[in-house]
Amino acid sequence: MNYPHPLLAREGWPYIGASVVAAILVTVFFGVAWSLPFWLIAIFIIQFFRDPPREIPEQPNAVLSPADGRVVRVQKTVDPYTQAESLLLSVFMNVFNVHSNRSPVDGTIERIDYQAGTFVNADLDKASTENERNALVVKLPDGQRISVVQVAGLIARRILCYVKPGEVLARGQRYGFIRFGSRVDVYLPLSATPKVAVGDKVYATSTVIATL
Repeated sequence: MNYPHPLLAREGWPYIGASVVAAILVTVFFGVAWSLPFWLIAIFIIQFFRDPPREIPEQPNAVLSPADGRVVRVQKTVDPYTQAESLLLSVFMNVFNVHSNRSPVDGTIERIDYQAGTFVNADLDKASTENERNALVVKLPDGQRISVVQVAGLIARRILCYVKPGEVLARGQRYGFIRFGSRVDVYLPLSATPKVAVGDKVYATSTVIATL
């Protein structure tokens, strides 16, 4: 398994370092009892920024989950980025989920569409159209197009995306990160077959959410 990223996401290193140093200082100067809340905060931050490698399913027509979390939407709708009738699958990430975002398919990025917005709870349907969001329109090798959208949440205030138009994505490739609660929307062709239902728990890369 080739996953060239540290087990603790680089995006979290400043937060992890600051929380651990604070916990150590409180322990040294005020004692263990006073430091316990600081150690609990440090442990929470460490678990939030974990970024484990995942096995990539070999099924060639599989669409992989772009994030850890819970499926909150499976429905037919119009993809606002391609204007095509689509199947929408949405994965909501709470603060205890892994928050790195990974490509659900192999393909070439045709366009990236960033839109500023509000920060309502990402579990709500209106988050897809009102919240800060960043969409990748990806062209598959067979010519089909899908859209993968990072959506900021109630607490999240920064969407990180590390790819550019023209780049080629591989399934399971890490392409972004969202801090502290968010969701990812995936718009697929109507011919796609969903493999998950609302309420299902999914894991980035390792869970097949649909087939094309």
